[in-house]
This record gives sequence, C-alpha cells and structure tokens, in this order.
Amino acid sequence: MAKATGVSVSNTLRDRLIANSTLTHIDTLANSAVFNNKDSIKTAVPALNIACSGDIIGGFHSGLTILAGPSKHYKSMLGLRLVSAYLKQYPDGTCIFIDSEHGLTPAYLKANGIDPERVIHAMVEHIEEAKFELVKQLKSITREDKVIVFFDSLGNCASKKELDDAIAESSKADMSRAKAIKGLFRMITPLLHINDVPMIVINHVYEEQGMFAKTIMSGGTGIYLSADTIFFIGRSQEKDGDEVIGYNFKLKVEKSRFVKEKSVIPIQVTWEGGLSPFSGLFDMAKDCGIITVPTKGYVTITDTDTGEIILDKGRVKSITKDHYIKILKMKSFAQYVIDTYKIPEIDIDKQIQEDLEDL
Repeated sequence: MAKATGVSVSNTLRDRLIANSTLTHIDTLANSAVFNNKDSIKTAVPALNIACSGDIIGGFHSGLTILAGPSKHYKSMLGLRLVSAYLKQYPDGTCIFIDSEHGLTPAYLKANGIDPERVIHAMVEHIEEAKFELVKQLKSITREDKVIVFFDSLGNCASKKELDDAIAESSKADMSRAKAIKGLFRMITPLLHINDVPMIVINHVYEEQGMFAKTIMSGGTGIYLSADTIFFIGRSQEKDGDEVIGYNFKLKVEKSRFVKEKSVIPIQVTWEGGLSPFSGLFDMAKDCGIITVPTKGYVTITDTDTGEIILDKGRVKSITKDHYIKILKMKSFAQYVIDTYKIPEIDIDKQIQEDLEDL
C-alpha cells in the first residue's frame, strides 16, 4: 500500500511541476515531442543513409549536419542531395538557402533534383546577418512547418568586423569570427530541434601545423559542439585504365549521435553517371562475404540468407542494379551494416547491477 501511495505522490508532483512551468515545450521525457517525434529523412543513396544513421533504411534528422572538406570535394552536391531528399519526402516543404558563396545556380539545383521555386535564396554578407535571418525565421515557424536550412558556405562567410575593417582600410587581425559563429549556432541549435528542422552546413578544413598533421574544421569549437553530425570528406580518382572517369569520396564520420566515429563510408561520382546510388555497396558486400572473388576480375554473389548463388563467377562490370537491390534486401547484409556502423545501445549487465546494489 505504501509503495502505491509513493507512485501516486510522485506522479502528482511530476504533473504539478509541469503545470507550474512557464515554458512552451515541457513534458515528461517519455512524452517529449522533441525527442520522440523526430522525422527521419531517407535518401535514394543507401550509403548516405548509412553515414547519417548507421542503417540502410535510416536517414538524417533535425539538427546540425556539417559537410567539411577542401575545395572541389563535392560538398555542396552532397548537401543538396540531402535537401532534395527532404523536399521529396515533404511536397509542401521549403528550403531556406543561406548563401555566402554565390556559387550555386538554379540549373545546378535542378540537376540535383531540387525545384528552385521551393528554395528561399537569402544572400548574406557576414555571419551576423546570417544569425539575424535564421533566428527570425526559425522563431516564426512550428514543428508542423516543413523547413530545411542549407548554408553554403560557412567557411567562406566573413564576420561583420572583418568587413568593417576592410572598409576602414584596417589590417587588424579579426579575432571576432569564431565568437560570432559560436553565437550563431548557440542561438539556433535549440530552435532546430524544437521545430524539427534539419540544417546542412558546408564548411572548410585545414591542416594543423606540427609534426603530426591533423585535419581541423574551420570556425572554432562552437560549431563543433553544436553539431549532431560532422563529416570530413576526402577523395581519390576513379580510373578506367589511365583515364580519370570520376572520383571516389570518403565520408569520414568525425562526430555522430548514431554512427560510430571514424567510420568511413565511400561515395562514388563519375562524369558519366553522376552520384552512384549504389556507392560503397560492393566493398561492404565483399566485407561481409556476400561478394567473393574466386578469380581475379571475376566475382560471385551469394544470398547469405538462403545460400542461393545470384551471380556465379561474373565480371565485376556485369553486376547490375538488380543484383544490388537483392543485396540490399538480404537480412544478413542489413545486420552487417548495423553491426559495423551503428552505435549500439548500452546494455547494463544485470548481474553486475545486482552485485552493486548488494554492496
């Protein structure tokens, strides 16, 4: 009887504390809309879904996703593919495009599956201007409004002080930019999650000086701390003989809430076919034993769920879309992806917990 009374008092106290709050968004964690009703936006490229969620059928979520890398690493293209997936999932959705680089054209948007009519183009001259615009826009919407933010690029956006110094012909070092960026993301990060808004940010990296060079993302620690997901992008040439036919990009997971950090997910882009929807699947299927190489230049594909031979000693180039779709449908492959990339849930050893309680 006493235990039941305790539960009642606890619930009464909980409800009273919630009712006493002046906050708009307050509830028990179990009923929190911010935590429990997040959209998951799946792209048409399984490797991108894996990079964002550690799952083939997962996707990206609200909050801050950063694509960082050197110039000519297709950062904007990959970011636009995420925007395209969002607008496809929500036909009434809108993209706010914060543009400091002025390098994207309506034709390029269309090439990446985005209708320019659904994109609000906000040109900014400095970080502070971007801050004012984003805070105002994000404060004006609700979770029912379907909005995605695309910022291209943070790395190329000056601070207001930097511009003012140039006008005054002052060559003083600008120590305010990192502080301005930190303030920007400190203000908008809660609004992104409250309103379930994904934000894709394009950023630059540089190599730290020293004996052991380290890749550093520009913008200071503020953006790093605010981000939910950070990808560092590397690349190598894709060749057919001596001819360069495209690039192999590597998305290195620098920070994630869902995927094991330092995981590397390959993405392939060719001049002829563009972004391959089956990027990385060959190497993943090979790693988990679905694809084997009995003879150099030839492969065998086995359905590891049933033991059926799907392709028997065929050439690598003979692997088709249908083969990859069959691989994606295999339960063993889906489990391999989760085991390899996804952050596992913490499983507390019950026996250890009982022993500790006895102490």
